[in-house]
Amino acid sequence: MALETSPQSPAPVRQIANAIAGWVDKLGAVWVEGQIAQVSRRPGVGTVFLTLRDSVADISVPVTCARTLFDSLDPPLVEGASVVVHAKPSYYANRGTLSLAVREIRLVGLGELLARLERRRQLLAAEGLFAPELKRSLPFLPRRVGLVTAPDSAAERDVVDNARRRWPAVEFETAYAAMQGTRAALEVIAAVDRLDRDERVDVIIVTRGGGSVEDLLPFSDEGLLRAVAKCSTPVVSAIGHEPDQPLLDLVADVRASTPTDAAKIVVPDVAEELRIVAVGRDRLRSALVALLDREAHLLDTLRTRPALADPSSLITVRADEIEALRQRALRTTRHRLDRAADEIGHHRARARALSPLETLRRGYSVIQDVDGHVVASVGDTEPGATVTVRVADGRLRAQVTTIEGLTTHHEQETDG
Repeated sequence: MALETSPQSPAPVRQIANAIAGWVDKLGAVWVEGQIAQVSRRPGVGTVFLTLRDSVADISVPVTCARTLFDSLDPPLVEGASVVVHAKPSYYANRGTLSLAVREIRLVGLGELLARLERRRQLLAAEGLFAPELKRSLPFLPRRVGLVTAPDSAAERDVVDNARRRWPAVEFETAYAAMQGTRAALEVIAAVDRLDRDERVDVIIVTRGGGSVEDLLPFSDEGLLRAVAKCSTPVVSAIGHEPDQPLLDLVADVRASTPTDAAKIVVPDVAEELRIVAVGRDRLRSALVALLDREAHLLDTLRTRPALADPSSLITVRADEIEALRQRALRTTRHRLDRAADEIGHHRARARALSPLETLRRGYSVIQDVDGHVVASVGDTEPGATVTVRVADGRLRAQVTTIEGLTTHHEQETDG
């Protein structure tokens, strides 16, 4: 029932808001079809906030969903999925906003398709098919590029033209295949296998232009994904445009956002490489010149040193030192020889003083009998005996005529 109001008795805002809330609450739960435009999960909040957009008109409505319901969906709900929700309209009077409180969510149409792809992605990821350690690096300059694409396609022209602009000598081995439809996956598998067995091909590009999710389904085919994973040749996936992400992008060694980007990734730019070579050559030349200058300066410094400027100066200095040492050694030797000679003279004088010969020179003599025995007493000989008298400069032979004792001689001298 409409409220009775007038300019003289208007209704307050709260009354109108509460009335709208009551009217909306009478609608009960309804089934609503739309597309998920936005998902907001706030930490620590038990409610997930969604935006449900009409698939035809530019109309959207906020949706609230219990976190337990949202997390129970398999596969997880993603933005862009088409869904049918069972929800109860609710008007929040304090803010004047209308929202749908979701009680059930079902994926339909494209949403169901995306759900199947998500389940496939999860299963293959669990097998390790997308592991980073399985990715192969691309060659710096491939001898020949394998290209899998549709005949006379814009993607083929983009790849070939951009690659040849970057490196004119690049060669292509093209294997044509259907890029959409029921036979697309089988033909792409056969083309990839043929190029992988060609030893001249160093890298394979699988490319096509953009399209709807349904058009790009062959590039999420499990058979194609496993065939690419088994390739020994690096594979570049260039399917569609930047927002398009078929599962082939995950299993390929490198993902290119567009066919043009694939050409830039696979083939180096000859102008840029020549610039890098020129810069490297200049840096090498500068380093070499600097090294030569440094070494030349070092040689100049060494040449200016006295030892190298006049090498004979070292010999002269050393010769003078050697001559001084030689003279010092001669003086020392002479001094020591003189001292030694003096010592020898002193020892010789002392030895001579103790020598019997020196005693003989002072007038003494040694008497020996014929047997060579020294006659030390008058009792050692007798008158008439032949003796030998040893003097300082020879020997005398004499005969004893008289023997006088020292006592008798002393007594005679006393008597006399």
